[in-house]
Amino acid sequence: MRRVFSTAAAPTRQSRLEALRQQLAEEAAKVRDPMVSWGDNVLSSEDLIASTVKPSRRPSAANRKPDWLKAQPTTGENYIRLRDTVRSLKLATVCEEAKCPNIGECWGGGKNGTATATIMLMGDTCTRGCSFCAVKTSRRPPPLDPDEPVNVSKAIAQWGLDYIVFTSVDRDDLPDAGAEHFASTVRHLRQELPEILIECLTPDFSGRVDLVEKVARSGLDVFAHNVETVERLQRRVRDYRANYRQSLRVLELAKEAQPSLVTKTSIMLGVGETPADVMQTLKDLRTSGVDVVTFGQYLRPSTKHMPVAAYITPEAFAEWQKFAEGMGFLYVASGPMVRSSYKAGEYFLTNLLRGKKATVQTNQA
Repeated sequence: MRRVFSTAAAPTRQSRLEALRQQLAEEAAKVRDPMVSWGDNVLSSEDLIASTVKPSRRPSAANRKPDWLKAQPTTGENYIRLRDTVRSLKLATVCEEAKCPNIGECWGGGKNGTATATIMLMGDTCTRGCSFCAVKTSRRPPPLDPDEPVNVSKAIAQWGLDYIVFTSVDRDDLPDAGAEHFASTVRHLRQELPEILIECLTPDFSGRVDLVEKVARSGLDVFAHNVETVERLQRRVRDYRANYRQSLRVLELAKEAQPSLVTKTSIMLGVGETPADVMQTLKDLRTSGVDVVTFGQYLRPSTKHMPVAAYITPEAFAEWQKFAEGMGFLYVASGPMVRSSYKAGEYFLTNLLRGKKATVQTNQA
């Protein structure tokens, strides 16, 4: 049977925006006191208007994704060199496994030439099944490669990078969830390259204090763990074994174990959250002592994954960056294409970390 679409009944983009303006203004009024006032940082209802574009209901439509979601082409000398090295050394990167749209920009290094790669440890198969993630899953992934910590460290030493990110799949099948494997990789790399900056984007280790402490004290500079989304949407977005409060506690434990660490998390937008949800999340993160936060647009990896609720405009991302910076986060990256490890070695963050390391060394002298 042929379907007939009525254009008269369909709301226009402008009417949707006006409806959103009214909704957000009402929510802003509800949370203005005391949630929104931290020091001089007060976000007006106009600033809170996170203009959205709803995904097309017709997959064949040419405009199903806004123009601002077009990724940069994956070219350039640095990109080609890193790609060839990764493949020759048989390393797994989350950049490739998770189909990150920024692979060309991060591997290429951008204006300051600081190329960043994110190495995925413990295999390419996860024991969890989050509804947004493209990484393959299994209850019983292959066993760990005991030589991986040494081999990965030696391989990275050949690149001449200043900043490296380690991440991993969840390994709930292992007694320690892979914490020792993670920590061992950091220790070996620190021996190979004492001055390199190391960021670890970790699983939650089921919230176990001893496992979080083991990784936090292994010699890294940035401990990252993602809350992924606001508290209200956790069950829709994440595997049932993950939860918001547990993730906040993991970030707190890392800071308690190693106070000099920079702690970091990432939030996806466009999954059904409201501005009030995001503001509460930022408040919770600051209360937990988190230093760095990133915002990015959720993009559906395939039709088997959770659909996109809304495409957030670049202007709205800019407002969230300004707001988070006003709350006291040391560094904020916010944009439609931003991901957890987006340009992790950027100039400002690199200098911040080197400054913290110098302070620690001075205090220890």
